[in-house]
Amino acid sequence: MKCEICSKNIETTFMNKVLGTYIKDEKGKKHAVCLECQKKFNNIKKEILENIK
Repeated sequence: MKCEICSKNIETTFMNKVLGTYIKDEKGKKHAVCLECQKKFNNIKKEILENIK
């Protein structure tokens, strides 16, 4: 799985959980975001959604 902001691969745990998060937009679509991008945008949902490619 790739981050939708920086296009890096997102690591997963042995139980197939992502080491990052999913952000839902206003249409209900889920977007995968890595930990680095979360930190970069201070985990503010509005800023993260604006930077999704």
